[in-house]
Amino acid sequence: MKEFKYVVTDPEGIHARPAGELVKAAKAFECSIKLAKDGKTGDCKKIFGIMGLGVKKGNEVTLTFEGADEDAACEAISKFMQENL
Repeated sequence: MKEFKYVVTDPEGIHARPAGELVKAAKAFECSIKLAKDGKTGDCKKIFGIMGLGVKKGNEVTLTFEGADEDAACEAISKFMQENL
């Protein structure tokens, strides 16, 4: 299992457009990808799982990757987060 922590810098937090892009990026991988904030966890392959967490600017989120391609997924999703959120 791999883990990556990130503090959201987007002024609007994780809103619909980047959440949709995150789902697309996550679906490219076979492994399980979860996004956690304040003890709640959402599936990164489901937009409602991400939007339901209500992530705002300045919130720290933890992404966990578990499965066959977790290394590649962690690298790609962490790059996505830094470029888009």
